[in-house]
Amino acid sequence: MKPLYKGLLLGTIQVALVCSLGAKLLYDRATRPRVWVKTAPVDPDLPIRGRYVSLRLEVPARGFEMPAETVPGPFNPTGKLHYANLEFEAGQLVAVRAENPQKAEHISLRVINNELFADINEPVAYFIPEHVPDPARREQGEELWVEVTLPKKGPPRPLRLGVKKGEALTPLDLR
Repeated sequence: MKPLYKGLLLGTIQVALVCSLGAKLLYDRATRPRVWVKTAPVDPDLPIRGRYVSLRLEVPARGFEMPAETVPGPFNPTGKLHYANLEFEAGQLVAVRAENPQKAEHISLRVINNELFADINEPVAYFIPEHVPDPARREQGEELWVEVTLPKKGPPRPLRLGVKKGEALTPLDLR
């Protein structure tokens, strides 16, 4: 086989791999649950170039014990790591206590208004165009939210950002 044909074959295989990944992501986006989740921006630390916002998802927690004393901020009442499976429940993303930590997300727990919430420790990256101002910088009374899909395996995938002011959630146009 000539080197030119070998190169063309290798290029075709690589293009097919990239297209199959894109097709899988589009299929997941069309068939898997979509939900808006409150976020907290974190300082990004990825070794890749480009503009992105690193977001930590905040979701209700189920199956964990409420601490005897509520303290502001993250807590770890048992002194051990917390793991949860992310599930779609009643129109929202929920962190449910996991028995098998190898197939679960590492979380931090918080109490807000006597309700238990989980901060998913692995932030998700949302890439933005270079001409768009940083959407993580919000005015007083505004919260940053992200619409995500929940794949069968792996962390949630961000689709778009939105701002919640009061009860109104408005998607951002970041094109």
